[in-house]
Amino acid sequence: MSALRYGWTTGACATAATKAAHTALLTGEFPDPVEIILPKGQRPAFALAVEELGDGVATAGIVKDAGDDPDVTHGALVRSTVRPGPPGGGVVFRAGPGVGTVTRPGLPLAVGEPAINPVPRRMMREVLGGADVIVEISVDGGEDLARRTWNPRLGILGGLSILGTTGVVVPYSCSAWIDSIRRGIDVARAVGHAHVAGATGSTSERTAADLYGLPEDALLDMGDFAGAVLKYLRRHPVPRLTIAGGIGKLAKLAAGHLDLHSKRSQVDFAVLAAMVADAGDPGTAERVRGANTALDALQICARAGVPLGDLVAARARGTALDVLRGAPVAVDVVVIDRAGTIVGRAGP
Repeated sequence: MSALRYGWTTGACATAATKAAHTALLTGEFPDPVEIILPKGQRPAFALAVEELGDGVATAGIVKDAGDDPDVTHGALVRSTVRPGPPGGGVVFRAGPGVGTVTRPGLPLAVGEPAINPVPRRMMREVLGGADVIVEISVDGGEDLARRTWNPRLGILGGLSILGTTGVVVPYSCSAWIDSIRRGIDVARAVGHAHVAGATGSTSERTAADLYGLPEDALLDMGDFAGAVLKYLRRHPVPRLTIAGGIGKLAKLAAGHLDLHSKRSQVDFAVLAAMVADAGDPGTAERVRGANTALDALQICARAGVPLGDLVAARARGTALDVLRGAPVAVDVVVIDRAGTIVGRAGP
């Protein structure tokens, strides 16, 4: 089996398009392909999909190739339009169609700024060589694509973010998801939320939101990345965290796993059986040891009157507190079944 193919971030594409457009503005010719230097020294070359040269303005466009990563922006056309700016003004960034605008505090950009992250901005300034120009970045169809990202919840409205810290998309690295978790915590802290919830899926998220009346920007898209939430909160605490999830995912957290993906951790029925045995029912514990799924174990325990959901919630909460290492974060855990019914709780 061949290795997975790396791709390029929207920030790298925007940088290459900016370099091409600025070169055309100065010389009347678009370099194609256009080469840039990434933060770690790689020198990729990008073919141009759009070349438009007018009176005092130039636009270049590059189709993003995310390699073998299932990136929502794979195949998107990233455009950069460059025109002269006022002398001494440096580089001014603007959000064109399909690029969002920051509307909430807590992100690494000020409210009102185009959602072009700091590293892509630095990369573009470097290829512009100190020129006084206005750079407008746009993404065809970006407003529709952004609805499939976390941007609306983070307060980035009108389109996508121009992202990337290395310029390279590593297939299945999950770095974008984890970065969104961190930005979600930053936004919650900046707007003053004292209570956030990290949920493993949409059903558990709705359960936590309804249970506590939490607004959308207090809900963290945790997914399988419980460790990412806990480790970031350890350094950037919020007074209260609710962890909500299905019995299977939270059984993994109860066993000490911080990555809850099915490819990277499995439900440990020996751990579940030990919980039941410790609760004083060794007979049911043996049946749990031979269960097919966590839901099967839950049903076995329900028939025996053993509160497995509460046991899992308590053990998962213990794992969370261990990771937080005394950070000032009160933790509670809510366990649900597939229908969204609460089957276990632990904590304040």
